[in-house]
Amino acid sequence: MSNHLTKLFFGIAFFTAINFMMSCNQIDVFEKSTSIPDHNWHQDFKCTGSFNISDTSAFYNIYVVVRHTDAYKYNNIWLNLGLQMPGDTMTTKKVNLTLGDDANGWYGSGLDDIWEVRKKLSNYPIQFKKQGIYSYSLTNLMRDNPLIHIMSTGIRIERVK
Repeated sequence: MSNHLTKLFFGIAFFTAINFMMSCNQIDVFEKSTSIPDHNWHQDFKCTGSFNISDTSAFYNIYVVVRHTDAYKYNNIWLNLGLQMPGDTMTTKKVNLTLGDDANGWYGSGLDDIWEVRKKLSNYPIQFKKQGIYSYSLTNLMRDNPLIHIMSTGIRIERVK
């Protein structure tokens, strides 16, 4: 009887874990970060990628993800975010992300001396107008070249429930 209960327990745990993973995949549409070589982000180095949008009736939140070390010397970072719809040209937008402040320290989540910040680009969810493959690029607009202590950057797109 004990062997039967053990199999039942593991069976229930397995199906619960599969259900949890499937529900997570329905929310998180896309996330990709690009590692910055030697943590020195030169202004000519672009973090690029592409993602597929199939549901144009859904609403999405778009986040910029930045991972940096505790030694990063600024409280913010200026980025140039480019987005290209299927069959269109890339449009760019300057984005100022606050990474922390002097009173409270770094925002986001940290482990030892590494910090990751996810900042939503808009207060309101957006709808993508076209189905297909979208491309993006992120470049550093800070005065320091290279910008040191930036480990990676990328985007995250979540479908709004």
